[in-house]
Parts: sequence; C-alpha cells; structure tokens
Amino acid sequence: MNKILFLSALLFASVSFSQSLRFDGFIQDEQKNPLEMANIMAVNNTTKAMDSYGITNDKGKFQLTLKSNTSYTIKVSYLGMKSKEIAVVTKAENITQNIVLDGAGIELEDVEIVREMPVSIKGDTIVYNADSFKSGTEKKLEDVLKKLPGVEVNADGEIEVEGKKVSKLMVEGKDFFDGDTKLGVKNIPADAIDKVQVLRNYNEISALKGLENDQENVAMNIKLKEGKKNFWFGEATAGIGVAELDSRYIINPKLFYYSPEYSINLITNFNNIGELPLTAQDYFKFTGGFKNMMKKGGSFFNISSNDLGISVLRNNRAKEIETKFGAANFSYSPTKQWNLSGFGILSASKTDLETKSQTTILDSGDQQKRDELTHQKNNLGLFKLSSSYKPNSKFQFDYDVLTKISKQDEDTDLLRESVVNNISAVETILTGKKQDPTSVNQNLSLYYTQSSKNVFAFEMQHLYQDENPFYNADLQSQPFNFSGYISGQNRNDLNQNRFVKTNKLDAKLDYYYMVTPKSNFNITLGNTYSYQNFNSHIFQILDNGNVNDLNTAENNNDVDYSFDDVFLGFHYKILTGKFTLTPGFSVHSYSMKNVQSGTDYSQSFTKILPDFFALYQIKKSETLTYNFSLTNDFTDINQLAAGYVLSDYSSLFRGNRFLENATSQVHSLRYFKYNMFNFENIFANASYTKKVDAIKTKAEFTGINQSSSPYNSNLADETFSGLGNYGRSFLKNYKASVNASFNWSKFNNIQNNKLATTESFVQSYTVRASTNYKNFPNIEFGYNALINKYSGSTYYTDKPFARLDYYFLDSFSFVSEYEFYHYYNGNKTVDNEYDFLSASLIYQKKNSKWEYKVSATNLLNTTYLNDDSFSQFSTRVSQYTVQPRYIIFSMKYNL
Repeated sequence: MNKILFLSALLFASVSFSQSLRFDGFIQDEQKNPLEMANIMAVNNTTKAMDSYGITNDKGKFQLTLKSNTSYTIKVSYLGMKSKEIAVVTKAENITQNIVLDGAGIELEDVEIVREMPVSIKGDTIVYNADSFKSGTEKKLEDVLKKLPGVEVNADGEIEVEGKKVSKLMVEGKDFFDGDTKLGVKNIPADAIDKVQVLRNYNEISALKGLENDQENVAMNIKLKEGKKNFWFGEATAGIGVAELDSRYIINPKLFYYSPEYSINLITNFNNIGELPLTAQDYFKFTGGFKNMMKKGGSFFNISSNDLGISVLRNNRAKEIETKFGAANFSYSPTKQWNLSGFGILSASKTDLETKSQTTILDSGDQQKRDELTHQKNNLGLFKLSSSYKPNSKFQFDYDVLTKISKQDEDTDLLRESVVNNISAVETILTGKKQDPTSVNQNLSLYYTQSSKNVFAFEMQHLYQDENPFYNADLQSQPFNFSGYISGQNRNDLNQNRFVKTNKLDAKLDYYYMVTPKSNFNITLGNTYSYQNFNSHIFQILDNGNVNDLNTAENNNDVDYSFDDVFLGFHYKILTGKFTLTPGFSVHSYSMKNVQSGTDYSQSFTKILPDFFALYQIKKSETLTYNFSLTNDFTDINQLAAGYVLSDYSSLFRGNRFLENATSQVHSLRYFKYNMFNFENIFANASYTKKVDAIKTKAEFTGINQSSSPYNSNLADETFSGLGNYGRSFLKNYKASVNASFNWSKFNNIQNNKLATTESFVQSYTVRASTNYKNFPNIEFGYNALINKYSGSTYYTDKPFARLDYYFLDSFSFVSEYEFYHYYNGNKTVDNEYDFLSASLIYQKKNSKWEYKVSATNLLNTTYLNDDSFSQFSTRVSQYTVQPRYIIFSMKYNL
C-alpha cells in the first residue's frame, strides 16, 4: 500500500514540473475601482489553445501561469463593460501589468469570451465549460462533475455544490427525472455535455424569487453541444463475462432527444454484475420533486414507513445482485405557455445477502450472534406526471402527481447464538417478510402577481398511502408469552398481518406585500389534516397446520387517528446593508383524536412558534447564515396503537395512546466563501438541536428479547453536528481538499426500569489531491479516517484510496481505482484488513462510433466488508459478503 502511495506522489510531482512564469496584476475601471469577478484568459498565438485563465478577486487581482518565451493574446471581459485584448510576449521573468477596461461594453464580445472561459459567473449562476476539464477518459456526467472546482458527487450519486445538495437536475432547462440526481449522474454521456450551469439561490417559481430565503436551494442545468440538439443521441452497450464468468452479462441501451418543443430520455439496464441503477433506498427517498411546503409552519408531523426493516445494501454491494431496469422521462410543450413532463421507472432485482453480525445489549452485555442468508426480490415502480401553465408573467398554475408501487419479498435463514449471563444457546430461525405498499402524492399550486407589491401563492398537497406488511418468524424457542399462545410445539411459528392507511392533506395560502424594494412581509394561513387507520393481528401456526388466532385485545389493533393543525404565520424580510433578516412566528391550534378498544382519547391546545433567519453578506462570494426555529414534533398512528406489534422475532412493540408532542429548538450556523481567483472553496456549518418532552422508548430485556413501548421523557435529547471543507485549485491542473465532519448525540431512555443515557460521537476526516491534465496520466489519491464512538465501544476505519486515469494514443482510456480498509475497534478484538481494486481499458478509434472495453471489478477477490451501527440500547458489528472478481468484455455503439 505504501509503495502505491509513493508512486502516486512521485507521478503527481513529476507531471507538475514545467518551465512557467507568473503574469499578474489588477483589472480596474476608468476610475481605478477594482473589478471583482472579471474574466481573463491567455490564448497561445502559436497553438491557438487557451493556456491559462482566471477570475479576479474582490480587489480586482488576477494571476495567470504562462509558458516562457511564448506569444499570447490576453482577453479580458467584465459584464457591462467593453472587452479588451492585449498582446503579451513572455520571456523567463514574471510579468506584472494592470489592465483598465473602458465604459459601456459590447455584450456580444463579452458573451464570446465567457463562452471560451473554463469557469465564469453571472449573477447567481456559475458556468463551467465542460471541455476545459475533460482529459478524454470521462464517460458519464459523474466523471465530468468530479473534476469541477467546488463540485462533489457522493457515493449515492447525489451532487453537492459548496456543501449543499443539488435538488434539481435539468438538461436544456427540462427536468431530468425530477427529484433524483443519480440517474442523470450515472447515465448522461460526457461527450454530449457542453456547459454545466450551477444555479444558486434557486426558486423555480419566478414570482417568489427574492421573496423567500432560497440560499440553501441549488439546481444544476446541463447544456448540450450543438450536434446533440434536435437529433437523437445515445449509446447501446452489451457485455459478457470472460472465461468461466461467461454467465455474467450486461445490456445497457440509452437514448436521448432534445429540442425546444420536447425531450425524451430512455434508459435501460439488465445485468447480473452488481450494477444497481436504482436501489430500494433510492426508491423510498425518491421525492419526485415534491417539496416540504410546510417547512415554515413550525410543525413536524411524521408519516412513518411500515417497511418491516427489509434488508438494505451497504455500499451498494451484496453476495449476488441481478437487475432489470427501465426508465423513461419526457417533457413536451404544446404551447409556449403550457408544459407537460413526467417519467416512469420500473425496476426488478433479485439479491442474495450473507451477513455475520454481533449485537451487544448496552445495559447487560448480553450478546446475539447471527449468521444470515437472505434472498430478496424487489419490484419497484415510480410514475410522475406534471403540468405547468403560465399564460403570462403574473399567473402560474402547476399540478403534479407521483405514484409509487412496489412488491417486496424477503426470506432469511439464520443461525442465532444467544449469550445470556455467559450461557450460550444456539437455534435456527426462519423469517419471511412481504409487502406491496402503494402511495399517491398530488400537488396543486397557484401563483398570482396582482401588482409589483402584491403576490399570492396557494399550495396544496395530498398523500394517500396504503401499506400491508406481513411478517413470519419460525423459531425453536418461544420468544414471548402471548395471551392464548399454545406452547409445547416443535416450532414456534409466529405471524402478523398489518394494514395501515393514510390520508394527509396540507394546504396553505401565502400573501406577500412589498413594503419597499428591500423589504416585504408574508402572511400564511395553513392547515395540515391527517386521518389514519392501523389494523394488525398476530396468529400462530401449529405443528399440524391449524391456525391459532390470538384474538385477545393485547395481540390486535384497530385504531383510527386524526390530526388537525390550523395555523397563521407572519414573517418580515428586510435587506439592510450587508444583512438580510427574516424574523417570524406562527400561531397553531392543534387537535388530535385516537379511537381504539371502544374508547377515544383527544387532545387540543394552542401554541406560538417563533423562527428567525439572518444572512450576513460579507462579500459577493462570502456569507454567514444563521437559522433558528422552534418546532412541535408529532408522531403518527404507529406509536399510538396499544396492541402488540412484532418488530422482529426478538423485539415486541406496544404503543402508547396518551403520547404528547415533543418540542425541538434548532440552531444552525453556516459559513461559505468561494474565491474564483484561485478557486478556493470554503464552507462550514454547525447545527444544534435540543428536543424537550421527546418521545422515547421504555425497554424491557429478557435475555436478548426486547419488549418496548414509547413514553414522553422529561429529559432533553441533544444533537450537535458539524461539517467543514477547504478546497482549492493550483496552477490550473491541480485540485486539493480537506474535509471534516462530526455528529454527537445524547439520548435518554428507560432500560429494565432504569434511566439509561447513551451517547454517540461519529467523526470523519478526509484529505485528497488530484491532477487534471489532457496529455499526462491523471491521479487522485487521499485518505479517509472514520471514528464511530458509541457508549462503551469505539470503531475505527482507515481508508487510503487512489485513482488513475490516462487517455493515450488518441484511442485508449485506462482507469483504475484502489481502496484499502483497515477496520478495528479500540481493544483490537476486531481487527480486519481488506482492499478493492478495479480497472478498465477502453479502445475507441478517433471519430469512431464503436467502443471496446475490458473491465474488472474486485480484482483482488475480496470476500467481505465490515460495518457497525448504534441504537439507543445496543451496538452492532457486522461482516457482509460481496460479489467476487468479475472480468467483463463489452462493446458500445454511440448513436
């Protein structure tokens, strides 16, 4: 490993050496005022290539790195001023020269220079010229984004800019599978991309721009090359395993079309090599672009999921994965005023998971060791249709409907060893989980600008959700003493049906009045109404196949629950000097009622909830933001059902119909600085949450079997989290960053009738550096340290990593990635090392539509990964099997 890092550093240093000099100075207007964010670039008069570029800082300073003994044309531009060209001939010495721009400019000249610039800024938009950052090995949008300063793509395919997640991805201004960036990141061809536009302070409702605080909203728009507009383009890939792996395959056609009137995107993927275009986790968090319209309201009503704890992939890896995936996205404008868009996604996957785990109860130290073999089938469907009608600049009418359907089956065969009071017992357990939930989410919005001072916005969302999870556990031992249970069977076959239906309606009317050009007040009238039904039944299958219905009240639930929140909110926004301030509050009237066991229980009260937003604009690209909110947090029906519910074969839950709301106060502070002069990118944020009267859990452990119920704690839970990042570019071709994050949590629960306070402290530190050359090998190398400290246990993961990509002989691309893991705990009772190496070699003759590729995953044939997790009562360490080495030969035809 040390040799690899040494060679990487040596290569990094060797390609850094060249005969270069510095050309710097200041760009000013005719009154000698500095021009911040002016564009400057140096064009080599011999090669006609752009050798260097820059953007001035707040003092108007620029700095370019040029070759010695070379003739250049220096092009300078600034929005609203006349562009300028000057001739410079370099020798061996550094050059210092100030540049003065004249009066009103010719806009077309400025546009031409900005078009050639690798990076430019216009208002809230950062524009990256994609070709300036490509080295030739890039195949997908993800590869391009990772080379842009200030842009990151995480392991889940989410795009982050300046530490903020990109909420919307568009191509040519049209939504690309709205509500998810992963499909675009993994599928849009790199060679089709001309520009990447980052839209900061984004609000897709033009009437509300400037009225709301949109500093956290970031969108991204991909501009296509001219040859890709009004033409079909895409690719078709087919591959097969090499030698004894000939049963492995991948088929991956994609097709795209964009014109001003309509767009069509088709993506398919059939494979058994572990590629998952859409995981179950992606499916359940897929928002479809639906936003939390009540975030200003001060109430949080949580509709939880009854998903039975279906096993999810870790690091998108498993023992065996087979996928069939198809997706289509469209946008169509029947008229200039009306736009229709939507998508449909279907995914079918079969997954085998093999896991070894050890769970330790914090209070007693009793342990549960499990060897699990799980077979899982996931059939997932997502469908969205949107309509936006905007007949003029004063009126807009939007409607959206998002439907989710799924069918999931999971069977697990496990061997459990329980160690209670140092006495070991072993048994086999079979479990089965089935569910096919459906949800339909609808949104209707109306926006009307009555005049320059008066704006109205009406928004309404309705959620219908139908869930029907079924759970089965077949055990040797009897885990719980249910009333009416027949003991003495050879096996204990427990079953549970659960049916949960939800109807939730959110509606609000906003009125905005512009008091002055720099201030407005906002009055909000809103309502959240939810009605839910929860029905569950536990029954036993006897050895002879007969059903023993456990019909006593404690083993069954039939609950109706209604929640109603009517509120009136007031906010005042003012821009004064460098500050933007938005104080506000909302007055709520709450009413709740649950009906079960022949009786009903009601609560109602009124509460005032304040909030405050402050932004300090230190400089054009430097801000400090503070947010405060006081929120009321409410549970849904799942925590109120007083009958027993099987969480799993060793965990039994019973709700509490008398639960009250919790109150959370949240403070967050965020600092951001982006310096285009040297592409320095600094951001940091910290958040503190204190939750009073939190809904906590009272747990009773009998050995390793847990019975629990919720209650309102009079002790506060606390969470403090932070994130900091420093990154910058050097000498045009180098990029480095340092990142640190942490999360500290303190929880209070009752365990075996004793108050238990548990803490967790998770830390992550990452340092990385990379090159971006067009004619040399490019490398990235770095190191990540992860520290998970739980009550009584600490786990460490050291992960050095490296990546090499090289485009050579105008036809070949070589890419290789390496990760090394050292996973251990504080006392070294757990101490594992493993690594992963992947590589691919691609041949594509220049201007040819055919591409040939040999790729290998998990070249070192690593068999497993480690991870750990923490609940408020236990810690869990696990080891899970991953797919072996695959070598695939594939061919791709570019349309």
